[in-house]
Amino acid sequence: MEGPLKLRLANSSDFQFGAVATETIENALLHLAQQNEQAVKEAAGRMGSFRETRIVEFVFLLSEQWCLEKSVSYQAVEILERFMVKQAENICQQATIQQRNTKTELQNWRALKEQLFNKFILRLVSCVQLASKLSFHYKIVSNITVLNFLQALGYICTKEELLESELDVLKSLNFQINLPTPLAYVEMLLEVLGYNGCLVPATQLHATCLTLLDLVYLLHEPIYESLLRASIENSTPSQLQGEKFISVKEDFMLLAVGIIAASAFIQNHECWSQVVGHLQSITGIASESIAQFSYAILTHSVGTNTPGQQQPTPHKAARALRTTASSNT
Repeated sequence: MEGPLKLRLANSSDFQFGAVATETIENALLHLAQQNEQAVKEAAGRMGSFRETRIVEFVFLLSEQWCLEKSVSYQAVEILERFMVKQAENICQQATIQQRNTKTELQNWRALKEQLFNKFILRLVSCVQLASKLSFHYKIVSNITVLNFLQALGYICTKEELLESELDVLKSLNFQINLPTPLAYVEMLLEVLGYNGCLVPATQLHATCLTLLDLVYLLHEPIYESLLRASIENSTPSQLQGEKFISVKEDFMLLAVGIIAASAFIQNHECWSQVVGHLQSITGIASESIAQFSYAILTHSVGTNTPGQQQPTPHKAARALRTTASSNT
């Protein structure tokens, strides 16, 4: 279950940190670390990403319209990402086989690809609905709500087709949809930071982390592209370097430390070094990597996303993000 160390208050979205025994925290952190390591290994060789800005924005806005928690929107994006990658892989495999066959079979492959595109909105909505069912809150998106939404967009869909769509997603992912999201890693590390004597309160960092996590999801490709260029010290990465970097995009522990470090700088830059030191000792991730990721997040928050443009100072980025965070609270 995502966020096992958060104590949720009745009828409230507030969290209470520091309410769980240290032994439970250690076990939960170890479990998340193992899940992350496995996810990074499985990501090697995967092609493409469906965390495209317009798709993520659609999911976020839809989740907001349906009054769902942020954790649901993140999980919906991750379910959709894995489902679409799986579908794309299946189509490519069929294309390879059918290259040796008749034109009729090639036409069948094209029809399958067209069907995938035509059903994309339905699949996206199904991923949001499935994510809502995984949440341990009472808020679940009903079939009537989904059908009314699709009808408003001009998609004629029956209740049976809606259920079949959910089942298609589940079968494609072998019913493994309870996926950890970056938010789970962020909240776990905030819990540990609280026990380690972090000078910036976890509850104070949490709100800013949510704003920055939204930012990273919405600017996923630009942020990771700049991170790739910085890591190889080259403004024009090769295709091979880009392919090897795919696993980094699935490293949620790395993303979490970058989010928290950037949030700490925004909240209290004088405590930034201490927070980075704590994150390094907890995760084993080098402080240079944490600083690099947090700088990429701060830089993109004010719209500077190419090496040729003038880089804003961290303090300028922090001021801009404080304004964004306050407007979202």
